[in-house]
Amino acid sequence: MKNLSNEIVLRPRFQLEILGNREILLRKFLDSKKDPFLIKCLDNHIFIGYNKATTHFGSPQLHLEIDALDEKTSKIYGFFGPNPTLWTFFMFLHFVVATLFIIIGIWAYVSASLNKPYGPQVGFMVILVVVWFALYTFGQMGKRKGKPQMQELYAFMMETLG
Repeated sequence: MKNLSNEIVLRPRFQLEILGNREILLRKFLDSKKDPFLIKCLDNHIFIGYNKATTHFGSPQLHLEIDALDEKTSKIYGFFGPNPTLWTFFMFLHFVVATLFIIIGIWAYVSASLNKPYGPQVGFMVILVVVWFALYTFGQMGKRKGKPQMQELYAFMMETLG
């Protein structure tokens, strides 16, 4: 398996083949109690995140899926991602900005076609572009801020697996 690079990509993924029964590996994660990590398990999926005290906007979570290859070996599929609730809200904001941009653009086009003033609509469209750039910048800052925690999650996973 390759080590994680220093560059954070959108939802970095990895695969790891490891000696050990799937049930034993799942039990290792469930029995692991290390602050500040929170571990949730659903079937063969494990979600590792941070407790409320150490969570910030860019805090990642690690999703692991453990599949049995045979009685002695398992394959772990993992990926890092943002908090799903926060990610959904962030995408909702992008959708609202894009929808408003399109609606106001149509309004400006109709106003221009009817030889009516369309300056306010163009002004609103410029504001929406600025808002979109602000959202993008905010997202990039969150990813940069979450990079050390991503490395901590990875180290915790490797430590737990032994």
